[in-house]
Amino acid sequence: MITEPDLERRFRDKTAVVGIVGMGYVGMPLALAAWTAGYRVVGFDVDPGKVASINAGRSYIKHIPGVEIAAAVKDNRLRATADFAEIAAVHAVIICVPTPLTAHREPDLTFVEKTTEAIAPHLRPGHLIVLESTTWPGTTDEVMRPILERGGLKSGKDFFLAFSPEREDPGNPVHATHSIPKVVGGDDPTALKLAQTLYGNIVAGTVPVSSTRTAEAVKLTENIFRAVNIALVNELKTVYDAMGIDIWEVIEAAKTKPFGFMPFYPGPGLGGHCIPIDPFYLTWKAREFDISTRFIELAGEINTAMPHYVVDRVARELDHRFGRGMRGARILIAGIAYKKNVEDIRESPAFKLIDLIEARGATTAYYDPHVPEIPRTREHPHVAGRPRIAWSEEELRKYDVALIATDHDGVDYATLARCVPLVVDTRNACARAGVSGGNVVKA
Repeated sequence: MITEPDLERRFRDKTAVVGIVGMGYVGMPLALAAWTAGYRVVGFDVDPGKVASINAGRSYIKHIPGVEIAAAVKDNRLRATADFAEIAAVHAVIICVPTPLTAHREPDLTFVEKTTEAIAPHLRPGHLIVLESTTWPGTTDEVMRPILERGGLKSGKDFFLAFSPEREDPGNPVHATHSIPKVVGGDDPTALKLAQTLYGNIVAGTVPVSSTRTAEAVKLTENIFRAVNIALVNELKTVYDAMGIDIWEVIEAAKTKPFGFMPFYPGPGLGGHCIPIDPFYLTWKAREFDISTRFIELAGEINTAMPHYVVDRVARELDHRFGRGMRGARILIAGIAYKKNVEDIRESPAFKLIDLIEARGATTAYYDPHVPEIPRTREHPHVAGRPRIAWSEEELRKYDVALIATDHDGVDYATLARCVPLVVDTRNACARAGVSGGNVVKA
């Protein structure tokens, strides 16, 4: 039996083995950060492809270099498995699994629940269990703890339970996993101390809070803050556009104020696994307390409406410039990933744009330097397998409109604007690249 003092010592001297469940955009960077800090790491994943890739020293995430994974594997301090029985041999289990929404936009904790149920039979005295997945306040103690305690072990006495929200920003060249402070909340003071000790050796610092519920609320607050402010500039975009004012110019000027203003930027809609989803976790939980989250829901409505606004703008420009409607138009979506310079397509507004455009009788194709083929997703199976076009002037000239949905660096926007009669730019990519012309409009 491993006691709490022994577990703390192992975390401090880095003789503990860290298990990470879910080796995706959050778990894989965390595993490498823990390895870099000096821990041995076991990655758990139900995807045999990911397990095989890790053990072969290969990366399946573009912004994570394969050489780092290969070095960790060669060092014999990183390996992956799909066998949850090996949970018994690690000292800390950090859970980094998805928390999506259902078709009715309610929290879907299936991955969290199934992962906890897979861990429970192998739970032993002395384990530290940490959830990193974004969720509603109360999930750790209301959902996870009862499952873990079914076998007779008790949180705070036999094992230790904590929540530390992930703060990963895929593709961010400035803020890597190890440099971002971690908020930590424990189910009891001992769990908090142990989680702080472990994370304190992996990342730049820890921010302790009074409970797991508070830590869960911190993550929601961070993402709701972004969602609401993005909704604000999206709404301002529509107002200023009607007035003939460039929202991008307004923001650039406003951000010169050294206090009281923080720049957020408009776009064609929200994407990624966090910002479009997380606010609804709080909205759902608030109903339990008979509270309506009107501000959050209004922001959601505005952001959800943005793809419709963009497609309407495309239709207006086609009519104004060429005297034609959308039907039969050939439209190239430039950028299918949800954010620049990554291959992550989760919740990308580009898919909604495709659906809306094709519903009006136009045809679509896409170019994205990071996504050679659209993978299968639960929400958009009908576009799975579509390949990107070849980037050439001859190919680009086949399209009536280029709709810039993602502002990847490295795309030749000058050639795009030269070859396509109409460029509708939702990201201000052309202006930032020094490309202008009468055929380039912002939306």
